[in-house]
Amino acid sequence: MTTPIPASPPVASVAPYAVMAAFRHALRRFLHFSERAAMAAGLTPQQHQALLVIAGHTGPTPPSVGVLARQLMLAPHSAAELAARMVEAGLLEKHPDPADRRRQHLSLTAVAWETLARLTDAHIREAQGLAPRADQVTQLAASLTPAPPPQGPNA
Repeated sequence: MTTPIPASPPVASVAPYAVMAAFRHALRRFLHFSERAAMAAGLTPQQHQALLVIAGHTGPTPPSVGVLARQLMLAPHSAAELAARMVEAGLLEKHPDPADRRRQHLSLTAVAWETLARLTDAHIREAQGLAPRADQVTQLAASLTPAPPPQGPNA
């Protein structure tokens, strides 16, 4: 026999769900904007993300397909295919690593820099519009404590 689920949880337990729902909504809203902006600029959302990874790379060596794979959470061969398509599209250039000929450094073309600058300006404006909502979510989340683990023999 199963225990019936109450029609509505106690008010105190609604707060974590409200925070998570608001946070997910803000993230989804920004991602939806980002996807539409990338497509309007003639890029796929993944190409836009790849340009951001390469342009924003601060590691000790220039960005490579490996960096792209790690940052975009792609399999290495998928990142290599993405980079190859972006080279064909005139968005990236590959340069051999003088220390390791197996590795290719990636850099943006002038066209990619121009496109990324326009997209970044639009994203900054969008993020500024979401900032008040994000601040509310952050303040509410800071006031919450994680739910205790279930207790009892069936936990």
